[in-house]
Amino acid sequence: MTRPTKSLFVQDDRIKRRNAAEKRFHAYGLAAVGLAALALVVLLTSVVSNGASSFRQTYVTLEIALPADKLDKGGERDPAAMAKVSTFGYTPLLRDALLAQITELNITTTLSNKDVGNMISKEAAATLRNHVLANPQLVGGTVSLEVLANGRIDGFFKGRVTLESAALDGNTSPEALQIAQSLADAGIMETRFNWSFLTAPDASDQRPEAAGLGVAILGSLYMMLVVLVLALPIGVAAAVYLEEFAPKSRLSDLIEVNISNLAAVPSIVYGILGLAIFINFMGLRQSSPLVGGLVLTLMTLPTIIIATRAALKAVPPSIRDAALALGATKMQAVFHHVLPLAAPGILTGTIIGLAQALGETAPLLLIGMVAFVRDYPATYSETAGLFGEAATALPVQVFNWTQRADPGFAERASGAIITLLVFLAVMNTVAVLLRRRFERRW
Repeated sequence: MTRPTKSLFVQDDRIKRRNAAEKRFHAYGLAAVGLAALALVVLLTSVVSNGASSFRQTYVTLEIALPADKLDKGGERDPAAMAKVSTFGYTPLLRDALLAQITELNITTTLSNKDVGNMISKEAAATLRNHVLANPQLVGGTVSLEVLANGRIDGFFKGRVTLESAALDGNTSPEALQIAQSLADAGIMETRFNWSFLTAPDASDQRPEAAGLGVAILGSLYMMLVVLVLALPIGVAAAVYLEEFAPKSRLSDLIEVNISNLAAVPSIVYGILGLAIFINFMGLRQSSPLVGGLVLTLMTLPTIIIATRAALKAVPPSIRDAALALGATKMQAVFHHVLPLAAPGILTGTIIGLAQALGETAPLLLIGMVAFVRDYPATYSETAGLFGEAATALPVQVFNWTQRADPGFAERASGAIITLLVFLAVMNTVAVLLRRRFERRW
C-alpha cells in the first residue's frame, strides 16, 4: 500500500493551526503596543493640558505713586532706614494705583477698596518693596511697575475660573473678573510666558501665582552632582574589579547576587537607611542636598555596577588576549583597551541611573526634603558643612504642591511634572546619542 504524498504547496491542518497561532500572537503583540501607546498619549495629554498654563502668567502694569512721607520719613534715601517699612506699607500704594487705573478707564464698580486690592497678588507688595529698596531715588515720584495679578484673576484668563464659579468663591467675584477683563482689553493686564515659573522659589499657600521651581531645580542639580561624583567612580571601580580581577568563588557569587537584589529594593528602603545612617548616626543636616545625594547614590550604585559589568562583558575576549600577547599587564589591558571600548555602555548606564534618581520621591521624603523652602540653598555653609542648607527637589515639589488646597497649585504641579519629564527625556536622549556615537560593532 502506497502512502499518500503531501504537497509543499498545500497546507495541512497542523500547518494551518501553527499559522493561525502565529497570527494571533502578532495580533496580541500589536494590541499590547497599541494599549501602551494609548495609555502614554492619555497620560501626556492629561499632564500637558493641565500644566501647560503654568508657563503663562497674568501681569498688571500700574503707575504707582511713592510718597516720601510713608516710605522715607527721614528723607535720607537710606535703604537700611527705608527697610523698616514692611510690605504692609506698600499694599495700599498698589491698591490706590489700581483704583486710579479703574477710574481713568471709566469702569464702574461697586467693589470695596479691599476687594479691588485683592485683585493684585500678595507677592506684588514684596516686589514693589524690593524695587524701591534697590532704587531709593524713586521715592517721591511715580514708578511704572509690572506685578502679578491674583491667582483667581489669572485662573479666569486661563479658563480655570468662570463667572459661575466666582459667584460661589469667597476669594473673588464675577464683578472682579469683569473688571479684569476690561483692564485686559485696555492693555493693562496681560497673560504671557512666565519665566519666573522656572526661576522663582516656592511661595506660600496664599500665593500660587508666585510659586516657582527655582529652588527645586537647583536642589536637584546639587543632588545629581553628588550622585555623579560618588556613584560613577565607585560603581565603575566595583564593576571592573568584579568582572576583570575578582577570583570566581562563593564570596564573589554572593556579592553579585546581592548587587542584583539591591537593584530591586524599593527606593523607600534607601530613605530609611539614609535617615538612620546619615542623619541620626552621622549627624548631617536634615533635608540638605548632600544627604539627598548620598541616599540617591546608594540607590544608583547597583544600576551603574550592573550596566558597567554588561558593557565590560560586551567587549570581545580577543581584545584582552591581544593586549596580553603583546606584553601588557592585566591592568594595562583593562584600562587601556577594555574600559575605553566599554565607555559607551558605562556612560549610558550612568545617565539612566541618574535619570532614575532624578525622579525619586520616597527616599527624599523620609530625610525631610518635603519642608517648605523659600530661599535658594548655598553651596557652602559654615555651620552645616558642604551643601548644608535645606533644599528640595523636583519630584518632592510636585508632591508638595499636590497637597495644597488652592487649585492654582494643582496647575503648578502639572507644570512641574512637564519640566521633570523634559529633563528625563533630555537625559535619555543624551544616553542614546552617546551610545550611537561611540558604539563599535565587532
